[in-house]
Amino acid sequence: MSNPSILILAGDGIGPEVMGEVKKIMGWFDTARGLKFDLYEDLVGGAAYDAHGTPLTDETMAKAQEVDAVLLGAVGGPAYDDLDFSIKPERGLLRLRKEMDLFANLRPAQCFDALAGFSSLKKELVSGLDIMIVRELTSGSYFGEPRGIFEENGERVGINTQRYTESEIDRVARAAFELARKRDNRLCSVEKANVMESGILWREVVTKIGAQDYPDVELSHMYADNCAMQLVRTPKQFDVIVTDNLFGDILSDCAAMLTGSLGMLPSASLGVPMENGRPRAMYEPVHGSAPDISGQGLANPSACILSFAMALRYSFDQGAEADRLEAAVEKVLADGTRTADLMQKGTGKPASTSEMGDAIIAALNASL
Repeated sequence: MSNPSILILAGDGIGPEVMGEVKKIMGWFDTARGLKFDLYEDLVGGAAYDAHGTPLTDETMAKAQEVDAVLLGAVGGPAYDDLDFSIKPERGLLRLRKEMDLFANLRPAQCFDALAGFSSLKKELVSGLDIMIVRELTSGSYFGEPRGIFEENGERVGINTQRYTESEIDRVARAAFELARKRDNRLCSVEKANVMESGILWREVVTKIGAQDYPDVELSHMYADNCAMQLVRTPKQFDVIVTDNLFGDILSDCAAMLTGSLGMLPSASLGVPMENGRPRAMYEPVHGSAPDISGQGLANPSACILSFAMALRYSFDQGAEADRLEAAVEKVLADGTRTADLMQKGTGKPASTSEMGDAIIAALNASL
């Protein structure tokens, strides 16, 4: 039986640095736990444009369709700002999401106890925070047609279309209901049904699914603007939030900062099952490419490492090993080891990118 396969797309900026630490973690699981992966590496984003004139080659796209999971670092940077929109680094990421049909984006917002003081909110509001935002990822205003910049009545007009079918809402809602069942059995569906027809349809479909197939899950509804306010008012009222592409993009970044640092937040994008039963999947940190600190050993690899933990859980049925890795990250933080983004008022033990990775491996060794 072949090993599970992973395509590594390190990307731009700090992407290769944080991915280097993930590869060290993978090596540890190979030697210490017997978890072997067939690894492939390729280019995406600005790195792919520099080499091939496109942010994602057809060959790389085909490989992403073949493997069990894609692990992505980050894409983009100011060097590519003047490129035509169609070949900007982010277009490679959007193509992966669309052609792999990764319709459910899982973004946890978890506040480790050691970092509760780093949030811009009061410690008591975020300590113990554990939210999962499920964002629809392949439709909505980012993909709807018509779209573009057009001439109309002598001036330019920019158009993006918010469009959802019942089936697109259905499948992401079911993914969120299933997650809620594995957590605290509470799901909050977020839209703008008061002013948008797509929001009315969203609410109707989610309500019907909940009543028919998930009566055990406590379902609530909230307008997106109110949800943004509630996230910074009393964030622990939420367990699982499901929402559309645009609102999910905004709300997940809002929730991310409740935890104190984007450098700590992973994500998973899941799609339809492949022949082997595993869902098509891509895992990536929420943070960007941070070109201003690239190559300086300042980047926090934790989000990328925790994204690999999500891969262990959702793609490879290794929930216990995912728990082990997440506990190792938490132990390192509790011990005071800090990359530059987590240093506060001179407290903590400074660590470079590679030193943080080494500390997590030491914690993994201690877990045996």
